[in-house]
Amino acid sequence: MGKMKKTGTGRMQKRKNARLRHYKRSIVMICAVLVCLTGALAVGSLSLHAKNAQYKEQEEELTAQIKEQEERAKEVEEFEEYVKTDDYIKETAEDKLGLVDPNEIIFKPAQ
Repeated sequence: MGKMKKTGTGRMQKRKNARLRHYKRSIVMICAVLVCLTGALAVGSLSLHAKNAQYKEQEEELTAQIKEQEERAKEVEEFEEYVKTDDYIKETAEDKLGLVDPNEIIFKPAQ
């Protein structure tokens, strides 16, 4: 009867060892998967940081363009107001049409 117990406990021990090995393999596989996932996340994070920096640069450029266009719009509005004045009309008439005031004397160089 002593031999039966020993062989029974031997089988139990082998089963425990097999379960323990299986358990260890499972733990190693889980750790390997976690390491791979961590690596993938790190690479993704680096690429996102690079894209974020690029988008910030683009945002700064667009903000500068917006300011330029706002300044240009102000200049256009000021010119529009100037066009409505008599000074502009007089200046244009003198430059493009050659008109002068009645009391003005024009000196032209001799040719």
